[in-house]
Parts: sequence; structure tokens; C-alpha cells
Amino acid sequence: MTLQTRKLYDPTAPNASTAIVNGQSSNVLNWDDVRFSWAYPLYKNMLANFWTPFEINMTHDTKQFTRLTESEQEAFKKIIGLLAFLDSVQTDYSLKVANYLTDSSLVALMSVLSFQEVVHNQSYSYVLSSLVPKATQDEIFDYWKSDPVLKERNEFIVAGYEQFASDPTPETLAKSIVYDVILEGINFYSGFAFFYNLARHQKMVSTSTMINYINRDEQLHVYLFTNIFKELLIDNPELQSEEMEGFVRDSLVRAIEFELKWFNYIIGEQIEGVTSEEMESYLKFIANKRAKQLGYDHIYPEHRTNCLKWIRAYEDINAAKSDFFEQKSRQYAKVSSDNGFDEL
Repeated sequence: MTLQTRKLYDPTAPNASTAIVNGQSSNVLNWDDVRFSWAYPLYKNMLANFWTPFEINMTHDTKQFTRLTESEQEAFKKIIGLLAFLDSVQTDYSLKVANYLTDSSLVALMSVLSFQEVVHNQSYSYVLSSLVPKATQDEIFDYWKSDPVLKERNEFIVAGYEQFASDPTPETLAKSIVYDVILEGINFYSGFAFFYNLARHQKMVSTSTMINYINRDEQLHVYLFTNIFKELLIDNPELQSEEMEGFVRDSLVRAIEFELKWFNYIIGEQIEGVTSEEMESYLKFIANKRAKQLGYDHIYPEHRTNCLKWIRAYEDINAAKSDFFEQKSRQYAKVSSDNGFDEL
């Protein structure tokens, strides 16, 4: 079944869509008349996260960057290069998905998501312009073209996106969402940990502030896409199959393999603070969370606890903005055992 693009408007259809894809909807957005009860609360949360890179003062990071070790500087640049590529692709992918979503509330959410990805991508330019010459910035943004490890993991995601783009069906959409969850919910996380590890040693705290803002956005993006995935399976029960479950598990396992290879390639044991074994356990814990969000069982039953206890404060989606603007060591009253970061 081929997906049909959403009509610009339909005066014969209800405001609340009759199906998540290939349904009917007036395409008029009335938040009091939408199909999905979770859509409006998510919209409010996404708006509450609004930020721009210009809010972040890079003065201290500019002074500190040259004092980082050579390994730290190289990892810093390559991780920024990775994030820049992923968020660029993500902007376009999310707009393509929006074309096939019948419900106007989901289209609105996808529009906000796309805008946030543009802000993320611009923030990498903002950081780099504060730290390195223009020629180096251009080189970092081109890492994805030549770095073999980076290319391998990026192509894993892009291939799934392109399959959906060239053959839009409920199945290819569902599978592309799994790749999206990997991109936003796994592929960023070893890089996030690198920046948070610097910050807990009082290094590059401003960059870590920006990364935290991005991290908060990405958590909501994963929530949006996993909800769309589950609604898509409800509307298309033929997708609730052993084949789809196997695809999800295999894809997450491959994603963890790629992410560990990337971590060991750019960070490994060269940078103090996070060992390869700790990162493997942490990423498998994250993969379990993503599997549960998609509606499946744990992939790694032995990794139900977050071994990186210190990272909770940096990932906390409820962290107050004022703490970051002051550029002080993070002290969060809201971090607790029930916020989902420690156990599954």
C-alpha cells in the first residue's frame, strides 16, 4: 500500500484524522479537536524547551579549547562533525514524514521538530566559529565525506531513510522511524557523554550547556516518533509481526555495535572519565529504553541500570535554564530515581 500525501485542505473531512496515514482530515489544526490525546501536551513541552545558540556565552570555552589535550580536541571536532551531519539529514527526513501524516496535530509537531533541528545545526556553527578558524570549521562539516568510521554508521541510517523516501509505504515508514529513533536516541549519546564528561571536570561548560539543550529536544523527538510508530502499528495491524520485532531488535543491536566502534575510534581509553566497558553498558541501557519506547521487550536484560550515575544531572530534561546560563557546576533538585535515567 503506497502512502498518499496529505491534502492541503478537505472541507468534507473532520478535523481529527480518521487514520494516522492514508486517512481523512480537513487539515485544519484545532488543538481541541485532534485524534491523539498526547499531541498537545507534547507540543507545549516542545515550546517550553525553546532556545537559541545566542543565549550561550562562549567566552570561557574559547579560552579553554586550546588547553584541551590533543585527543580531547580531536574528539570534540569529530563529534561536532557527526552531529552536524545527523541533524542536517534529520531536518529533511522529518519534513518528508510530515508529507504523509494525515493528522494536522502531528504535522504541527513535526514542523516544530524540523525547526529545532535547524537550530541544533546552526548551534554547531556557532560553537565552532568561537573556537576554530573558518577553514577548520569547513573541514569539520565535511568529515562525513571522508572519515570511514563516520561514513559507515551514517550510511546505515541514511539507507533506511532513502528506502522510505523512494518507496513510501506504512512498512517503510515504520522501519524508517526505527532508524530515526537510533539517530536521535542512540547515535548522539556517546558524543553527549563526551561533552558531559568534559563539563563535570569544568571543561567546555558552555558547549555542554548547548548539548544539554539539544539533548532535551532529542528526548522529546524520540517520544514523538515512538508514539507515531505505535499508532502506525495500531492502524496497520499487519505490521505487528515477528518480522517487525526482529527488525527492531536487529537494528538496535547493529546501532550499538556502530556506536561502540565510533566511541572507541574517537575516544576509547585516551580520554579520562569514561571507559569502553562503561560506555558499552550505558549504550545497551539506552537501547533497552528505546526498545521499550517502541513497544518491545529489553534487548539486553542484563543492562537495566544506568552505570553512568553522574550523567543524570546533565541529561535531566527538567533542568532549569538558569543553572546553565550561570555556567556553574550543575546542582539539580529534580534529579531522582523516578525520572527514568537509572533503571528500566
